[in-house]
Amino acid sequence: MAIPDRSALVCTAALAVALGAAALLGGALAFEHLGGLAPCDLCLPQRGPHAAVIVVAAWAAVCAGLAPRAAAGLLAAAVPVLILSFGLALHHAGVEQHWWAGPAACTGTGGGLSPSADDLAQALKTAHIVRCDRIAFEMFGISLAGYNALFSVLLALIASAPWITLRARGESR
Repeated sequence: MAIPDRSALVCTAALAVALGAAALLGGALAFEHLGGLAPCDLCLPQRGPHAAVIVVAAWAAVCAGLAPRAAAGLLAAAVPVLILSFGLALHHAGVEQHWWAGPAACTGTGGGLSPSADDLAQALKTAHIVRCDRIAFEMFGISLAGYNALFSVLLALIASAPWITLRARGESR
């Protein structure tokens, strides 16, 4: 079995990471805009890291042919962002599973509501709170936040693979 050259290794990994992050972000947007599944307060922050990873990984793929070692380092820089994504998604999944408390604004604890009956009635008429502690969609017993956590870790492993491989080959210097 032939060992792929550095530029092919980095380019393939970078494209896989960019497409994976785009699929996660695109999936979230599709569930929202096509499926009518409104995001909660914990869903929205999970999108930013994927947008950043798309840009970094796409840039690494473009640079892989000219400077594969630099592109591998650039792709490795996406790993902490993907770990952040994992943390945000794991926190959300934990709130959904009631392993820990979520923000009062979206967990049904009434965060910030006035004790006045008139204010409460008005808030109930005008506010639509998407609950963070309720699983809006799940497949095979895993929520969207759970899938985001799993795929964020997978993408972090893929993003780190070229840098680790080049270092193991002694080609990182």
